[in-house]
Amino acid sequence: MTAMTDLTLDVVKVRRDFPILERRVHGHPLIYLDNAATSQTPRQVIETLDHYYRHYNANIHRGLHTLADEATAAYEATRETVRGFIGARETREIVFTRGTTEAINLVANSWGRANLGPGDEVLISRLEHHSNIVPWQLLAAECGFTIRVIPVDERGALDMAAYRELVGERTRLVAVNHVSNAFGTINPVAEMARIAHAQGALILVDGAQAAPHEIVDVTALDADFYAFSGHKVYGPTGVGVLYGKAALLEAMPPWQGGGEMIRTVSFEAGTTYADIPHKFEAGTPAIAEVIALGRALEWVGEIGIGLIRAWEHRLLEHAHHELTAIDGLRLLGTAPHKAGVVSFVVEDAHAQDIALLIDQLGVAIRTGNHCAQPLLQQFGVDATCRASFAAYNTPEEIDIFVAALKRAIEMVR
Repeated sequence: MTAMTDLTLDVVKVRRDFPILERRVHGHPLIYLDNAATSQTPRQVIETLDHYYRHYNANIHRGLHTLADEATAAYEATRETVRGFIGARETREIVFTRGTTEAINLVANSWGRANLGPGDEVLISRLEHHSNIVPWQLLAAECGFTIRVIPVDERGALDMAAYRELVGERTRLVAVNHVSNAFGTINPVAEMARIAHAQGALILVDGAQAAPHEIVDVTALDADFYAFSGHKVYGPTGVGVLYGKAALLEAMPPWQGGGEMIRTVSFEAGTTYADIPHKFEAGTPAIAEVIALGRALEWVGEIGIGLIRAWEHRLLEHAHHELTAIDGLRLLGTAPHKAGVVSFVVEDAHAQDIALLIDQLGVAIRTGNHCAQPLLQQFGVDATCRASFAAYNTPEEIDIFVAALKRAIEMVR
């Protein structure tokens, strides 16, 4: 397995950083193509977690001893790493969460509860993950605002003409993903932000699928909020990021109460809150995971997100070429701008059967509705097979996947 000559990404070297890729599954070398759900973790990140627990495991911000100082410094250094990774202006615009889901819920329950009511509208696209649908439905039932849906065309691309018509004087927020987890569609979020802002609305971007694959610059995008998860960008589980413009975060009330997010607490005088971002980080956070997230983003920077993007695009083109040659296979999501995700169904074969059979050959893909039921309903299916790519995948792995898929199709027909 060698890197393609017109790219400088050395995939052999990249693969050496991932111990799990040495695994065998049912006697076969592991072919891991479930990266949209969770990417694998390089040894540098694993070592960072191990080093924290071996050498300076302590709570942050509160202690005067050496271990607490070291843990606090490493934790806050990650905030600066994240700031640089997504192009934010200030570290105080970076809030650590448990993941994209919690970040969106934070915005809904803090900004949304304070700013949305009857007569207001929130626009959500049909491409959204459930984590960018359900929080707004829950809040709408309580606060009385209206949710309007941005339609998707037959390729799985947003209907931008319809979007322009939907955005109006009642629009308060546009909540949209940067990249679709189900189809890989890359949305024009910078253009969407301009249109929303022209009507006085804000935009929240679910960047869970963009951060591992696309160059993200929240300042250039002019996103008001941007969220992503560590475990999809080569980092640990249980940690994520909410970016918010400082003025918005300052005006928002706390979502959760407890230690760390306060300045003073009194039964007589009440409670005053810490400055941002700590106002939104109640309790002991996932310290080790935050620090390891910083190392994951550094690792991505060392490889080069532009090279990763280009490499994955070549993998996507190769996969599309091979899959479209299979009789009875239907690709879903053929938008002109896509990340490394292929979603498909096979005539007369259930997605779950396909996945179980190719797993016996060592190939890991994802099946189901991908937490995108409204999207799949539009295309008349309740489940698809989804293969998704990362920096360590190779054309040879795609060939093995396609051969396993053909064998599975023969078995179920």
